[in-house]
Amino acid sequence: MTTKNQSEHVIWQEGDVPVSALFDDPYFSMADGLAETRHVFLSGNDLPARFRDGFRIAELGFGTGLNLLATAMAWNRSGTAGALHFTSFEAYPMPSSDMAQALKAFPEVAHLAAQLVSVWGRGARRFDLAGVHVEIIEGDARSTLPEWGGQADAWYLDGFSPAKNPELWGEGLLRDVACHTAPTGTFATYSAAGFVRRGLQAAGFQVERVPGYGRKRHMSRGVMDKAT
Repeated sequence: MTTKNQSEHVIWQEGDVPVSALFDDPYFSMADGLAETRHVFLSGNDLPARFRDGFRIAELGFGTGLNLLATAMAWNRSGTAGALHFTSFEAYPMPSSDMAQALKAFPEVAHLAAQLVSVWGRGARRFDLAGVHVEIIEGDARSTLPEWGGQADAWYLDGFSPAKNPELWGEGLLRDVACHTAPTGTFATYSAAGFVRRGLQAAGFQVERVPGYGRKRHMSRGVMDKAT
């Protein structure tokens, strides 16, 4: 997690499931990654119901970009006027060729995926995608997030498994997440690990454990505690 601009190395499991060689963990659900994204990160943050002009989403772990694509599609379908802001922190950017191969699994977002792969392959890390202003901040989030001048209305906490990628789930980084959250901001994550929930509570979130996606029994979501 400490080397800026180091690319990920992807291993393909069963031909079409991308697995991180660095963390030995798949990038998305082997059942249906798009449905998982919608359940965990969109519904988990009460989106698209909360969308408004200038709404700000921040994410730990850009990966294949699937969360961005699902969000952009939801934003456009919602018919909300204005712009959505999406900032993602990524230490190990995926090569564009692997991104393209991974996203082929989701024909529903093919038109947006082609646009993303094109700008990603050119090295762009700030760009517009279907009405969404996108910023990808490369490097260790433990260093880059404290330097970020923004605040999020909703967080997608989407690092690899806490057991395999503990750096993205430490109390210090979760405090930084809270410090960059709007007063009524929320978070959602597929993780239901006890130490993750306790870390988020200690950082100032009201946390609840709710049903997860597919075989995952539980996930976590929460809202910033106004009294903190």
